[in-house]
Amino acid sequence: MNRKEVYENIFGAKALFIAGLLIMPALLFNPSTELRVVQFLFFWFLTWLSGKKTNPFITILIILLIVAFNLIIPYGRVLFSAGIFKITAGALEAGIHRAITLEALIMLSKVTIREDLKIPGAFGELLGESLRLFSIIVNRKHRILAGNIIENIDNLLLNLSKEDIPKLPIEKTRTKPAGFAILALAVILSWIPEFLIVF
Repeated sequence: MNRKEVYENIFGAKALFIAGLLIMPALLFNPSTELRVVQFLFFWFLTWLSGKKTNPFITILIILLIVAFNLIIPYGRVLFSAGIFKITAGALEAGIHRAITLEALIMLSKVTIREDLKIPGAFGELLGESLRLFSIIVNRKHRILAGNIIENIDNLLLNLSKEDIPKLPIEKTRTKPAGFAILALAVILSWIPEFLIVF
């Protein structure tokens, strides 16, 4: 049994979603860029454990692009200067902070949002469907190539709008006791950087 089969057999969609909601504040309320990098690497490791596909090239490229856009408006101490182009400490740190946060959230969503997620109520159905489609888009991120990123994203969304994406059965898997223990451990480990800041 491979990693993806183990992931699908011991975790239920709702338990994963709740774990994601508990983990997310640990990332968003963490003001330290360095510790957010640690959290991002941890979420990336969880994604690998779940058997989900990740493309390191695309991930690093997106991080570099976000950092580059932030460097357009320099502020803070100048680290490097070449003519009118300046790399400043403030803009660099802000760019890394935002890029790592975005990619960490993407990794977290790949692990905790499954296509068979079902939330009760009309709003829950709308939210669940939105999260389901987001999960599909994230899992197909590897189709976005470096050649023309905007065009590839547009083509991906256009193809999705034409597809009849089947809905998976509700609660395909019930979370096993081992699954609850693993999710509890993941939540605790995700919050450790926050406690390091406090103490």
